Amino acid sequence: MAIKRVVLANPRGFCAGVVRAVEIVEHVLNMLPPPVYVFHEIVHNVHVVNRLRARGAVFVNAIEEIPEGAVCIFSAHGISPEVRQYARSRKLHVIDATCPLVTKVHLEVIRYAKEGYSLVLVGHAGHEEVEGTMGEAPMHLVSTVDDVAHLNVENPDKVAYLTQTTLSLDDTARIVAALRAKYPAVMSPPKEDICYATQNRQNAVKSLASQVDVVLVTGSQNSSNSQRLCEVAAAAGVPAYLINDETEIQREWFEHAEVVGVTAGASAPEACVARVVDHLTALGAVEVEELSSAKENVHFSMPREVQQLVAQAP
Repeated sequence: MAIKRVVLANPRGFCAGVVRAVEIVEHVLNMLPPPVYVFHEIVHNVHVVNRLRARGAVFVNAIEEIPEGAVCIFSAHGISPEVRQYARSRKLHVIDATCPLVTKVHLEVIRYAKEGYSLVLVGHAGHEEVEGTMGEAPMHLVSTVDDVAHLNVENPDKVAYLTQTTLSLDDTARIVAALRAKYPAVMSPPKEDICYATQNRQNAVKSLASQVDVVLVTGSQNSSNSQRLCEVAAAAGVPAYLINDETEIQREWFEHAEVVGVTAGASAPEACVARVVDHLTALGAVEVEELSSAKENVHFSMPREVQQLVAQAP
């Protein structure tokens, strides 16, 4: 069976938090001489990281790798107060690229902790965002409904939950339902923690899956939101593959596919999507169309430190 048509999910690709984080690094590289140090990958995408690395960004996984007094940009995923304090002790010039929607979760943690709640975070162990959030206060991490079944909190009558911003909507709903069943008085965030872009991209894939034979998700393996897009498609009964770019496409994926759906995680550049579409066209696709399910007009301003750098530029 030959590929005849490509359907692009919309919205896809960069979210406002990723745009802001990448632009922060670009602005700093434009204003200051390299190297500019970045604590963790600025966003989880190999193409973005490699492009910025080529311009002089140095990505590190430990603050002690950064020379005292150097410029340090915190990634979009957020950091713990301990990391922030350690950076201060090394006299680093810190620029915080944490996504404002992640910062919102941190502030919720602080508020609930001050009010004496037992805290439960729904998220994936080891993810930078989860590590940063859990550094704000003692809390329990759950990733599955089974985790909730084995959960024992300090004060079962006063529990609050929060979530990682890039989770599966459907999986999270099941976990939250289990929390509500176990702790009927559990408090939820004032506004849902899963970010608008994660929700929109997952909903777009649900719409896409009903019209295609296979789904390609452009994004890196360590991108949580990209992994979730593959899971959403698979849950709808459509094979889905996570790829960095067109070089990872395998022709056998399309043996029974006439229509291929394409989307991109929130940290994947649109240029990669274009290359994937060009590759599918070369394999025989004669139609390319977009399937729009939501409009996005979110924009986050630059942090004060970057605004000052720009203002001081000649």
